[in-house]
Amino acid sequence: MTLRTRPAHRIAIAPSGFKESLSAARVAEAIAVGVRRVIPDADLDLIPLVDGGEGTAEALALAGGGRLVPVTATGPVGEPVASHFAFLGGPGPLTAVVEMAAVAGLALVPPGLRHPGATTTYGVGELIRAALDAGARRILIGCGDSGTSDGGAGALQALGARLTDRHGRELRRGGGALHELERIDPSGLDPRLARTELLVACNPYNVLCGKRGVARVFGPQKGATPAEVELLSAGLERLADVLTRDLAPAFAPTIGTPIDLRTAPGTGASGGLGAGLAAVGARLLPRYDVLLDGLDLDARLARADFVITAEGALDHQTVRGKIPAEVARRAHAAGVPVLVLAGTIGPGAQDVRAVGVDAYSSILPAPMTLVEAIGRSGEFLADATERAMRIMALGTRLAPLAAA
Repeated sequence: MTLRTRPAHRIAIAPSGFKESLSAARVAEAIAVGVRRVIPDADLDLIPLVDGGEGTAEALALAGGGRLVPVTATGPVGEPVASHFAFLGGPGPLTAVVEMAAVAGLALVPPGLRHPGATTTYGVGELIRAALDAGARRILIGCGDSGTSDGGAGALQALGARLTDRHGRELRRGGGALHELERIDPSGLDPRLARTELLVACNPYNVLCGKRGVARVFGPQKGATPAEVELLSAGLERLADVLTRDLAPAFAPTIGTPIDLRTAPGTGASGGLGAGLAAVGARLLPRYDVLLDGLDLDARLARADFVITAEGALDHQTVRGKIPAEVARRAHAAGVPVLVLAGTIGPGAQDVRAVGVDAYSSILPAPMTLVEAIGRSGEFLADATERAMRIMALGTRLAPLAAA
């Protein structure tokens, strides 16, 4: 990997945030500190990126001249949490951004309560209603970093739907109850949904059901045992059946051409929230088509000599729609080399070379606990960037000798 020769190196820094640690903006700033230790006059372009998860609402509000609106809503374990949605600036219909992680994210689930069969997206529905009450006519729902696996059932309940078992009793919240679902009554759903544009920014690789269904892929990360994974999977299969039978027909004019709620791209987003919202007319869109709009990312990467991106964990899931893979794919198309810095390196990390990553490295200087790593992640990012830049500087000095 070599840097193009120019009076000042142009380096694009385009990372994601580090979950439960640093926002994307703070990650970018820490990397910039490390770069400037080695190349003080570097021309840096900081492009913090979001994927629909933590920090999405705030980042989009800041980028578009918008504002955050504080809301107290039901958190993933049923207790009230301080949350928010955002209004974007600019022309067009009043657009709100609802970040599901801000009310149902894994970071809001205490470690001892990480049981995805019990956690709920009820608060997501409350945020959507709050945005409607505030006048939103277009709502963008960012999916990512969820602590739930209820297929959006909780959000639908908060929006007025009744989910009942075979005895007509209201279903308890959480994905663990979905296998008991018998009927969904849409008559109480907020009528404003039918005249509001709902856009779900999601990872298209995530589907609701099947061998790669969301409960099987992400359930263990959220605390599910193997037996609970199978129960959650069965519940989401049942939910897809009942949504298709009872709910989607009521929103047929809004939905247009129906999708298969089991396997369509994005239906598994945020523990299946994508499927639940699609059943009430939301459009499931590849997240980067929505979230990167207005950043002019391709042109900014193409102008760089070198790109640095980052994420908390680099592993087999990175190539399935994570920010470093998206950045690398775009930079590779422009012929610009890419370095990925990661908190941890896991199985399958080497797969990122196939999408255009030239090199990757962990930021950890030594073995340590997760708590210590999270607490010092900004320091470690700056130091790891400095090490990487010094190695590359040495490489550029040695290149003429190798060619001689």
